[in-house]
Amino acid sequence: MTQTPDILCIGSVLWDVIGRTASHMRAGSDVPGRISRIPGGVAMNIAMTLKRFGLQPALLSVVGRDAQGNALIDEAQSLGLICDHLYRSDDLPTDIYMAIEAANGLIAAIADAHSLEAAGDKILRPLADGRLGRADAPFAGSIALDGNLTEELLRTIATSPLFAAADLRVAPASPGKAERLLALIGHPSATLYVNLEEAGLLCQTAFDDSAAAARALIARGAHRVLVTDGGDAASEALGGDVITAAPPPVLVTRVTGAGDTFMAAHIASERQGLDRPASLARALQAAATYVSGDTPL
Repeated sequence: MTQTPDILCIGSVLWDVIGRTASHMRAGSDVPGRISRIPGGVAMNIAMTLKRFGLQPALLSVVGRDAQGNALIDEAQSLGLICDHLYRSDDLPTDIYMAIEAANGLIAAIADAHSLEAAGDKILRPLADGRLGRADAPFAGSIALDGNLTEELLRTIATSPLFAAADLRVAPASPGKAERLLALIGHPSATLYVNLEEAGLLCQTAFDDSAAAARALIARGAHRVLVTDGGDAASEALGGDVITAAPPPVLVTRVTGAGDTFMAAHIASERQGLDRPASLARALQAAATYVSGDTPL
């Protein structure tokens, strides 16, 4: 029997292959460490965190009909995520992300998310065919959307009646894809979650702090934004009102997935009735706990 989701997570669902070492690294370094393969991708990371906060997320993405895809879906279902609406492709392989993290941060990463881009709007079919909504009765809940989608598809989403009633929460997949979110800047219900670098790319400038970045994004036409800045203060702006809070200081042991954890914790906090300052503080705490290594992968 199909479960009813509390929130939809649309975007990348793939395997993360992460190499981590306690050593400092530079180009050409060869050091001991640990290599793990875990469920990942922005949509998956957000969904896993939402589940830990007591929500019931459903995934909308593409997963290949290959051994890697079958194993990924088995893992996602074991975590309690709804996978009924995933698009399964006979021709496209399951996507994968590979990264190397060291004591001095993220050293390098490659995202092989070509299947998600190739699938295009096929992943949105459940929002149109009556399973989750229709054009004349669009999905009216929360949607977490990631910037791994093509710019063309994000432009379609910005004006699509299928998203007209949704509480849309949006994050870029990486700084390299941040400018894709320009298509959603004017969306009347979209909340953008970006870091300081991504905010600068969207505004074509550099910012000294998150509050200035948040104000600039609102001035550019964004409905609502949250801007993080690593271990420095983060800010949320809604209209002309900007609030700022500092994350708790922690020893950083991992970085991949931290922004997704922040976004999911913030969404969950608001759905559970916390006000804006409390939601921001809880999201910062969740992200800090994650990067310190104190939460499950």
